[in-house]
Amino acid sequence: MANSNLSFNEKKKYRIFISADHGLAIVYFLQTQVVPALIYEDVEVILLTDDELVEKIQARFGQPGLTIEGLRLKEVKDYLNDYKPSTQWWFNFFRRVGASKKINTEALDSHIHQVEEEATGTREFLVGFTRIIVGILRNSRLARKWLVHRQMKLVPEGHGIYADLFDKYQPDLVVASTPAWRLDRILMREAALRGIPTASVIVGWDNPSSYSLNGGKVDWITCWSEIQKEELVKGSDWEPERVNIGGIPSYDGYFQQKWLMKKEEYYRIHHLDPTRKLLGYACSFTTFSPNYQNIEAIVELMEANELVEPCQLLIRLHPNHFLDDPLFKAEKEHITGLARRSNHVHIVEPVPLGGDLGYYSGEDMPEKSSMMAYSDVFLTVYSTMVVEASIHKTPIVSVCFDVPGGWGEKNRFYLPLSKIGNWPTHKRFIDSGAGRVAFNKQELKEHVNTYLRNPEIDREKQREFIQDECTYTNADAGRRTAGFLLSLIRQ
Repeated sequence: MANSNLSFNEKKKYRIFISADHGLAIVYFLQTQVVPALIYEDVEVILLTDDELVEKIQARFGQPGLTIEGLRLKEVKDYLNDYKPSTQWWFNFFRRVGASKKINTEALDSHIHQVEEEATGTREFLVGFTRIIVGILRNSRLARKWLVHRQMKLVPEGHGIYADLFDKYQPDLVVASTPAWRLDRILMREAALRGIPTASVIVGWDNPSSYSLNGGKVDWITCWSEIQKEELVKGSDWEPERVNIGGIPSYDGYFQQKWLMKKEEYYRIHHLDPTRKLLGYACSFTTFSPNYQNIEAIVELMEANELVEPCQLLIRLHPNHFLDDPLFKAEKEHITGLARRSNHVHIVEPVPLGGDLGYYSGEDMPEKSSMMAYSDVFLTVYSTMVVEASIHKTPIVSVCFDVPGGWGEKNRFYLPLSKIGNWPTHKRFIDSGAGRVAFNKQELKEHVNTYLRNPEIDREKQREFIQDECTYTNADAGRRTAGFLLSLIRQ
């Protein structure tokens, strides 16, 4: 990136585009040291996010050196829907499930099953051919490379959606929270076609094993751990030297305990009883299975006095519960009704950012941190929060009760929770011994009572689990990641 027009002592002013098209990306970049560390090094950051939230994010995070621009998601959606929509859909589907068989593909296979079961119209007719194409991709690096390269042709004709922004700011690097897996794929493709270096960060624990191949040409990537690096290299054909291990900046605040409320304040907010033990349940896996059967079993154990201590239950609803989906909305109402009928059942609703960023909100971090820290036992279905709860040294039970009849709706895919233990992240959690898994009420009772009697029984295994999954546990992942991005533009 040398500039021969600069004098010997003159310092080049660098600019970076950062795409934040998801609530988790807002946390990753703006509620950590990533952006502040870049600005400190005199890098100008142009953050692109949901157009509806530009003013809100500017008001919350605005500072010298940071410019907020719209990500033009409506234009991107219009393009995806109007220009060869079937071709766009199939390319994205094969990209998502086409990783090499050298890695654990259980999560990808479940997505294939879902698409097959829910397919209608032309997709239903073509379902039989998908296995053949997936088989070729899983076994051929050349086929995977072709797929990634071919996606580069799927960009708006003419100047593109972001031409004026590229011309205005002349960025030295474009960074996204995925390697073009989401709606960021148009931005990343346009940047690559202009010859602008591109980089991605991994914001989600299961992302490298659940979303597969790049959605276009991406030059560099930074991930959480050696485990994720192996998934990227073996599964998605990344060159090892282009994969950085930087930890997970979003969790620096957990390690610092900077988001933790006072316990008395937290109990007061949720009307919790300080004389009862707290069971925290975070709804998870709503796309494939209801959560209500798990919650109902916990309440039944509490009300039948089958736990060794008097307990109360705090339920955190999932962002999917607020989507315009009749099944998700019905379960939300079911859970809310249970809380109304039970004196010791309470509900937490995630805080929405609004727009297309949904309910994965950085404003919610004090709530999440305090719930995990003050729960005597934390329960969920293999959620990423098993990692977060381990950081808080809270005992964990993954509750995986199957539902006879599933969702009970035709053409609605249901995956029994007893069948998901071999998904990559789930298997790592189980194998680590950082928590326990309950498939029925008796196992649930035994595990919860074990932790109520001896909350530190799996503490050392949790510590090892966090070290393996997060790599850096001293709250410096944000600065490390900023340093990596800075190194790319200073090369």
